[in-house]
Amino acid sequence: MKLLLAGLFNETNTFSPIPVGRKAFEDKLLTRAPTAVPAVPCTMPLHIWRKSAEAKGWQVIDSMAAWAQPAGMVSGAIYEEIRDAVLADVERERPDVLMLSMHGAMAADGYDDCEGDLMARARDILGPDAIISLEIDPHCHLTPQMLQAASLIVCFKEYPHTDVPDRAHDLFALTVDAAEGRTRPVMRDFDCRMISMYPTQSAAMRGFVDDMMAAEGKGGILSLSLAHGFPYGDTAVTGTRMLAIADKDADKAAQVARDFGMRLWNSREELRIRWPDISTALDRAQAATTFPVVLADTADNAGGGAPSDSTFVLREVLARGMKDVAMAVYWDPVLVTMCMDAGVGARMRVRLGGKRSAASGDAVDLDVTVRAIRENMVQDFGVVPSPFGTGVWLEADGVHLIVNNSRTQCLHPSLFTDLGIDLAQMKAVVVKSSNHFYAGFAPIASEVIHIASPGTLTADFASIPYTKRTPNFWPRVENPFD
Repeated sequence: MKLLLAGLFNETNTFSPIPVGRKAFEDKLLTRAPTAVPAVPCTMPLHIWRKSAEAKGWQVIDSMAAWAQPAGMVSGAIYEEIRDAVLADVERERPDVLMLSMHGAMAADGYDDCEGDLMARARDILGPDAIISLEIDPHCHLTPQMLQAASLIVCFKEYPHTDVPDRAHDLFALTVDAAEGRTRPVMRDFDCRMISMYPTQSAAMRGFVDDMMAAEGKGGILSLSLAHGFPYGDTAVTGTRMLAIADKDADKAAQVARDFGMRLWNSREELRIRWPDISTALDRAQAATTFPVVLADTADNAGGGAPSDSTFVLREVLARGMKDVAMAVYWDPVLVTMCMDAGVGARMRVRLGGKRSAASGDAVDLDVTVRAIRENMVQDFGVVPSPFGTGVWLEADGVHLIVNNSRTQCLHPSLFTDLGIDLAQMKAVVVKSSNHFYAGFAPIASEVIHIASPGTLTADFASIPYTKRTPNFWPRVENPFD
């Protein structure tokens, strides 16, 4: 059996002001040998699949793997370059099995559905009998083209995404059964007509995920996935969809997808976002008696395409005179260079944040001391290190700020501690992240508060100005099934 591996990771926020070109991929990952270099989040499945396939005596071939930090529209030219490199390998090697690790929700100039486009072209080359398997982030657009082209699609189940290796193993087992003729998987999805966020640490989602897993492998159901959808991508199919894979039985797959999808719909009030605004969140933090309180600046999450330089929370912290507050991460390559030139211990007048767009607010002028500088930093993301670039710790009268030169979200307390900040001495820790921070920070937090902050990633999903997505979704309308 011959297996070809490829990866394409980018989540496109079509409302983001930051374009994505070739350099954005070069800065993160652009390689023809993804399993010959250490794993990063997008290539971990490729490493697992290679090891598992080689243990079975399969021939394994690497193709292209590419990853760029989420941002705005991707250049059509770089997407076509990556796609065509993968397709050239597919054409040359003619594998029995093509396994793909992709984020989903990638859009490029001229292409609303990059994942579906790539897989449809691969299917045209390989014909109907080859197995095409996809592991994908649940914050994807699950499109008709993807479902038609793929043999198997498995989403991560957890948010934060702590289960990437587990789902890779699941998908490989399903792929082997299909490739060796023991199963004939058929996929059906159900449109939940919802757009929201679904952190799986919440009670409603925890039970939902656990029940999905319990149903797999029973009654002919091979796999269940909830595609949360990516609210900040404007496409015709943006939204939440339930996916079921059954063995040979399309009607069963459709019914189970509908049953779980309607269960999610019926839980919508439990899932409705009710995060406090900045003022209310900081009131709670200042009233706390145990520390640190961890607050998430959800709308300035670089992992969703935001600039990671908004100042709305910082301005309120400073206006209140709050001390012992640590905040991360502010993306400012110019300021990082200035600090590296000035050196540790330097006192400087700096202008921080508010540089990329109006969604970031106004810049803040501060007198700071450079407390630490560290190059080539990484932070933990599940079991895989995530590159961070150069980090700088600035202190402004009891407010501790981490600035870096590689736009990324705050994922783990190690980001602070590796620069020398003792979080046990902090009363509040503010992280620019929507929910991926939770796995790392919840164990050290006295309380975790998600803030409905202003910025690029609004939590008011009903207000997102879609042009391609019809308005017939909850919460924009109370019952889109009417």
